[in-house]
Amino acid sequence: MAGRRPAGMGTAGMGPWRFVLWFGTVSLLADFVYEGARSVTGPLLASLGASALVVGVVTGAGEAAALGLRLVSGPLADRTRRFWGLVIGGYALTVVSVPLLGATGTLWVACALVIAERVGKAVRSPAKDTLLSHATAATGRGRGFAVHEAMDQVGALVGPLLVAGMLALTGGDYGPALGMLALPGVAVLGLLLWLRSRVPDPEAYERDATAAAEADSGPEHAAGDGRLPRAFWTYAAFTAATTTGLATFGVLSYHLVERQLLSAAWVPVLYAAAMAVDAVAALATGWLYDRHGPRVLIALPVLTTGVVALAFTDTVGVAVAGSLLWGAAMGIQESTLRATVADLVPSGRRATAYGLFAGVVGAASLAGGALVGGLYGSSIPALITVVVAIQLLALVLLAAVRHDPGR
Repeated sequence: MAGRRPAGMGTAGMGPWRFVLWFGTVSLLADFVYEGARSVTGPLLASLGASALVVGVVTGAGEAAALGLRLVSGPLADRTRRFWGLVIGGYALTVVSVPLLGATGTLWVACALVIAERVGKAVRSPAKDTLLSHATAATGRGRGFAVHEAMDQVGALVGPLLVAGMLALTGGDYGPALGMLALPGVAVLGLLLWLRSRVPDPEAYERDATAAAEADSGPEHAAGDGRLPRAFWTYAAFTAATTTGLATFGVLSYHLVERQLLSAAWVPVLYAAAMAVDAVAALATGWLYDRHGPRVLIALPVLTTGVVALAFTDTVGVAVAGSLLWGAAMGIQESTLRATVADLVPSGRRATAYGLFAGVVGAASLAGGALVGGLYGSSIPALITVVVAIQLLALVLLAAVRHDPGR
């Protein structure tokens, strides 16, 4: 057919893998900025006179905003179809807030900037995941999201380390340490504007991939009533169950330090190692997902159980191994879980689905933190028993997703 664009080449000649890699570079640089800032948020606020209560309330409010506001930004993205605008606006709010955080000397301003940075994440995330999902329709959902997550984790590792180095050089001056993060922030916005000019309509990747698939095997049935598929809600229930049993790194590190298995100085090193495992697990499960489908998510309940079974022992090597399993579970959660949402939900409702999915993960994380923290203080055997029971329920829900005719 004359004038037809080659499958998977997008709207301006950029292939889908190039789009994924450039988008991954944006995330790498953005993580450099905001993970660098988050690594010192507590001490920074304390230096301005904040109490432990204020630090807890402000950081908790920021995380609540980062997840809860996606319930608004997701449907807004689907309704307006202004995905690029929301992505750029959200990133701009984050990369502007961080350098200003280092420049302020007023506690209430710093608190507002901490929350603003998290609001920026809420604004951009559903739209960003939707744009990425279009390109991964051509690259393979699992591999595309996995490569993006691995690149993301590079920034999450390098940013805090460089901030720590700058603090050491300046004698603990937060201004230069956070001010230097303006440079990768400018690069984030520049790359985003360039990407939008090259690929104004990333949905073309998915249209091309779908057309090619239909040419090979005939048209597929797609839900047209605007409702989210029943399988999505079953999948959200599976995610809630497996997330509820996953201990937070805060509880894991508390155990390691309180039982004198590791010194506090070694905890960031262990966290960095867990983030490296995160990236490897994302790449491995992403590749397996594209070959075998959602059944690879069986690994997540298994890992979640392994975390509590190993991490809360009094043997340092075993406890460290449990913490590394936590990193593997996080890698799957941040990549393959998101890839599956894109496969379950039609394009027109996908940003809404990502917003709702983030709300489910946030609520389950809060419940899981309370559950694991509470049972840890009373009975570790009871904690392991409860987590095993929850993960068995998660496996049943995952099986229901695979066999749900309402997909």
